[in-house]
Amino acid sequence: MWRKRLHLVGPAESGQVTSVVRYDAGARFPAHDHPDGEEILVLEGVFSDEHGDWPAGSYLLNPHGFRHAPYSHGGCLLFVKLRQYPGTDRPHVALATEALPWQPGDGRMLKALYSQPGFADCTHLERWAPGTQAARLSYPLGAELFVLRGSFSDEHGDYGPHTWLRLPARAAHTLHTAQGCDLYVKEGGLRYLRAA
Repeated sequence: MWRKRLHLVGPAESGQVTSVVRYDAGARFPAHDHPDGEEILVLEGVFSDEHGDWPAGSYLLNPHGFRHAPYSHGGCLLFVKLRQYPGTDRPHVALATEALPWQPGDGRMLKALYSQPGFADCTHLERWAPGTQAARLSYPLGAELFVLRGSFSDEHGDYGPHTWLRLPARAAHTLHTAQGCDLYVKEGGLRYLRAA
């Protein structure tokens, strides 16, 4: 198993971490618990555990107390967030995002992945059409963005596939995309980081 850390708060093996993780074919990980939860978006291949097989496009939210022994027969690539979902009453979520319809929303198309009353964080996918110009976005509670496909630009730079951004509370930017893009977007999660 290989890991590229995008963000870490706390100790390397027990802190809050956001990573891109690759399982080689046949890789297995011992059974373990998930204090403060785990979120997984399968980017390539098939990720498996004793609860099921999760192909590319699968979204999983494994809540506090969830236990599993993950593996991948053929190898896979994952976007993973650990220990950033406190609370004992979050549900286990497993979605085949490829089967969810896109919904229109403010110049973009959206697929809702997770939100729950009583928690500040919400997660969705966004699709921006090729040629989108000057779409102004604001994030009152801050946000994290991960580019899944395509690329976009704003006044701060250019962002291609697998670029991760963390934007502080009250941040805003103006999005442009020539080729179009698909994004993972998590808003409101910064308040659950032990330090930012």
